[in-house]
Amino acid sequence: MNFALALAWPQPLDPLHNVALSAVAAVIPLVVVLILMGVLRKSGLLASACGLASAGILALSVWGMPGKLALWSVIYGLAYAVWPILWIVFTALWLYNLCCDTGKIELLCRWMEHHASGDACIQAILVAFCFGSLIEGTAGFGAPVAMTAFLLVGLGFQPRRAVVVSLISNTAPVAFGSLGIPIVALAGVTGLNVLKLAAMVGRQIPLLSLILPAYLALVVGGGKGLRRCWPTALVAGGSFSLAQCLVSNWWGPYAADIIAALTSIAALTAFLQIWRPKAQNLTDGRSSDGPPGAARVFLTRGVAFAGWLPWALLSAVMVVWSYLRLFQKGQIAIPVPHLHNEILITLYQKPYAALYSFQPLAAGTAALVTAVLTALFIRAKPGVFFSSGKKTFQQLRLPGLTVMLIVGLAYLYNYSGMAYTLGAAVARVGRGFPLVSSYLGWAACFLTGSDTASNLLFGNLQVAAARQLHLNPLLLAATNCTGAVTGKMISPQNIAVGVTTVSLIGEEGSVLRGTFWHSVLLAGMISVLAYAQAYWMGWMVP
Repeated sequence: MNFALALAWPQPLDPLHNVALSAVAAVIPLVVVLILMGVLRKSGLLASACGLASAGILALSVWGMPGKLALWSVIYGLAYAVWPILWIVFTALWLYNLCCDTGKIELLCRWMEHHASGDACIQAILVAFCFGSLIEGTAGFGAPVAMTAFLLVGLGFQPRRAVVVSLISNTAPVAFGSLGIPIVALAGVTGLNVLKLAAMVGRQIPLLSLILPAYLALVVGGGKGLRRCWPTALVAGGSFSLAQCLVSNWWGPYAADIIAALTSIAALTAFLQIWRPKAQNLTDGRSSDGPPGAARVFLTRGVAFAGWLPWALLSAVMVVWSYLRLFQKGQIAIPVPHLHNEILITLYQKPYAALYSFQPLAAGTAALVTAVLTALFIRAKPGVFFSSGKKTFQQLRLPGLTVMLIVGLAYLYNYSGMAYTLGAAVARVGRGFPLVSSYLGWAACFLTGSDTASNLLFGNLQVAAARQLHLNPLLLAATNCTGAVTGKMISPQNIAVGVTTVSLIGEEGSVLRGTFWHSVLLAGMISVLAYAQAYWMGWMVP
């Protein structure tokens, strides 16, 4: 081993012989990506390409990384982006498009309208929080905000209020995202165990999930709305947070949001059969001529069953997949040539492993099985099934290339040593770093619009800082993911999706002002929780 270490290329921790200057140089690729996407509003493809190019130049010229190592670190990142990340995205979106093309998503929306109470606060909880979480757990990528904002307007909400409520709601499920993609990406870029990361996030985000329905009632109806509807908020938040915590800790990240959303919807609709608010307010945050949805829609049990079938199947398949540990079946560990153990992590004095784990039965495969089962049960024609797949491929061409480049950037950033240089610098914040950790994720998600991108950019930075401060890396990596969810409600990309759906183009600034301080407040709550877990409640860290 000593001979191997002697041959390995050592990452320079302070290549410019000045900690501050080295940190400034290390942050350049991140700043390039964030400014191009968040400030100049350039495409994610251009931003990620420029970020990768700048990282390559710095890795070769400043950090002195051999060209062969730089090339293979990027190739490693591209491979991980294709499988499992994009495979999960592709199959989950294929299922969603199949439901849209066969009308099943419309049936589900009609069911939501039918069961939404005439009370604005309860409508916000059921549609924006519960149903939005289900869509986030399967499709993600702006679909939850688009669909829930549209539904709320149909129920009588004013367009601006509908977008604001949808954006605030699209936080609690974002940490696990579409079939656990943010956690999978975070595990890949940090080298931490994906199940332990899911468990740690599952011991932070449920707190937000618990209070979010009550918070929505307060936003929509003020103090009177919260006093009127607190039982429904407690049922929705309590059932969602409990399911989210249990699933993420027992079965991993893949079905956490889906099962939590289904549990919350079932619990809330059952509760509304035996309890209703005494005084329903039909105008909180809604247009005066907005009709209550329950009076407009009638659904048979068969129609309701058809609308729910795909999502129930997806939940069942994911649970079975996790219970039988099918993810690991047939797994192949492939050492990346010219990279595996050929770099010395100077900060820890150990070789940097580069083992690509190919899982043929990854979460994406489970989603594909669900799509096939759904097509069989609803008797979709083969032409419709494959047409949905073709549409999905076309939708993901440019976003998929963007994901590949951003993951390639993240892997180059880590293997070159830039992440460790910056981590050593930010660790100088000292004992208060857990308070900052949440806001790093918040800022990255605000600018990129993605929890996954935030994890790829700052995940290993958090791990490096944690090890410098002798804190648990799982805690700070998870805090980056959890803190990022609060930044999504103010991201320009997410806001643009919402205002476009309800024909409010040009009102982005007004919507941002409506969500900004909510975002800051909720991020601060995550920071306080992370600090407590770091120093007072260490038993919560797996």
